[in-house]
Amino acid sequence: MNRLTTGDYVVFICYFIIVAGYGLWVYFRKKTAEVSTTEYFLAEGKLTWWAIGASLIASNISAEQFIGMSGSGFQMGLAIASYEWMSALTLIVVAVFFIPVYLKNKIFTMPQFLSQRYNDTVGLIMAVFWLLLYVVVNLTSILFLGALAINSISGLDLTTCMYFLAVFAIVITLGGMKVIGYTDVIQVGILVLGGLATTYLALDLVANHFGSSGVLQGFKLMTEHADSHFEMILHRDNPHYFDLPGLSVILGGLWIANLNYWGCNQYITQRALGADLKTARRGILFAAFLKLLMPLIVVLPGIAAYVLYQQGNFQQEMLADGSLNPDRAYPVLLNLLPPGLKGLSFAALTAAVVASLAGKANSIATIFTLDIYKRLSGRQVSERKMVHVGKWTVVVSMLVAVVIAPFLGIDKKGGFQYIQEYTGFVSPGIFAMFILGFFWKGTTSNAALFATIGGFALSVWLKFSPNWVSWSFLEPIGFAKLNASGQFEIPFLDRMSIVFVLCVIGMWGISLWDRHRGIQAKGLEVDRRMFGVDRGFAAGALLVCGILVALYMMFW
Repeated sequence: MNRLTTGDYVVFICYFIIVAGYGLWVYFRKKTAEVSTTEYFLAEGKLTWWAIGASLIASNISAEQFIGMSGSGFQMGLAIASYEWMSALTLIVVAVFFIPVYLKNKIFTMPQFLSQRYNDTVGLIMAVFWLLLYVVVNLTSILFLGALAINSISGLDLTTCMYFLAVFAIVITLGGMKVIGYTDVIQVGILVLGGLATTYLALDLVANHFGSSGVLQGFKLMTEHADSHFEMILHRDNPHYFDLPGLSVILGGLWIANLNYWGCNQYITQRALGADLKTARRGILFAAFLKLLMPLIVVLPGIAAYVLYQQGNFQQEMLADGSLNPDRAYPVLLNLLPPGLKGLSFAALTAAVVASLAGKANSIATIFTLDIYKRLSGRQVSERKMVHVGKWTVVVSMLVAVVIAPFLGIDKKGGFQYIQEYTGFVSPGIFAMFILGFFWKGTTSNAALFATIGGFALSVWLKFSPNWVSWSFLEPIGFAKLNASGQFEIPFLDRMSIVFVLCVIGMWGISLWDRHRGIQAKGLEVDRRMFGVDRGFAAGALLVCGILVALYMMFW
């Protein structure tokens, strides 16, 4: 248990050599050549549609999905898959309405968009904010959670795992976005193969436990012995309603979370910003199809582990500090894989973590170099100098993450839902700032600042409001429910919806007041013809929508 065999190490080392070797080859090949900032940070339009799509998924899937979402599958079932399946629909919206605006206005970074649309103050504030968020929270948590997951599977020292992941990610990132994009194709291939191998084992274990065999039989037995785990829309009497409040997963706050993540996030949109519109859209559509596949890899194993646990299996392995820890479900299953196959799944988990680290580090370097260093240097900076600064930023940010990760008290317990909820404190305001900036020319910079600061303040107040404030009046419309303490609480997805609406109303009022005072808003170049799509994209988008409708009808 918790050990890799020689065969596992052989498989893993082969993966490491292929990915790291390609990264080093491109890095040293480019080291003697003159590399521009657009080539280093955006791959200068050289990524193909399949590389863009694979890179989007590789950057998105990390330890919190493999470990945290499997744990959520163990706890609440298939309903957690809404984060993945609704993302597929969100990606189509981003491809149709967001990407054309970015490309038409030659946007390379999200702070640059805010500077062009509002003013340099808004852009610089958000650049610093995103930089701190990406380094102190995102990069650090990916590194620590990834190392913790690998430690639980391999038995390697936690600190050693962190050092290894950091160095591996730096090797890939120093080659720039082109290296990240094409190594991500390899990473996603390994991620899918290794993930499906774990799913196959999990379903077969369920079938074997009940005296049968085969994955289809295993799936059928899972639906029979854990029928409550195959409901996509949770009812209000479900103990996990606060995490996934009914129809809000398809009509409410989950849209805000997903659109902010996929459409207003440097870490994600950077993959498509260097491509032409047709290629970018095809890549995003490919990512949408891959998103449909993800619950098979990260959710079903968790449900299988729940069924086996209920039947008396893994009783000790699922405990942490004497209590049940759902986030141990995926590592427990991985440790049951046969030699070689366990190495493949171990490589898949490592690939997910390294790809996320590399993508995040590249985004950190892009924002710091183009939106902070270049702007504050006060002089003309050469392309070569900026690329050099970007590479050093990658190294320094990774070192910072390695140093501070052990002191942050990051814990995997409930990891996925925890990350989703606390990201939701800033998502509504940022998304309101972007969406009104896109589609209403009258939105002013003062309104944008209100959304940024006010949105966060409103989220904090709604979450931690004093005891004398009661949200009981929201209970009849499903926006509040009694919690374990006997107080009415607003589920965080519903809280995001409320804060978003309040931010939009506040921005509208402030913008009108600014106009009354003679303050003019800056606009962007937006043409309705930009949003037209070709037949191939339209057919693919309709197919994604059709599959989603079928899935939700099947598991309603």
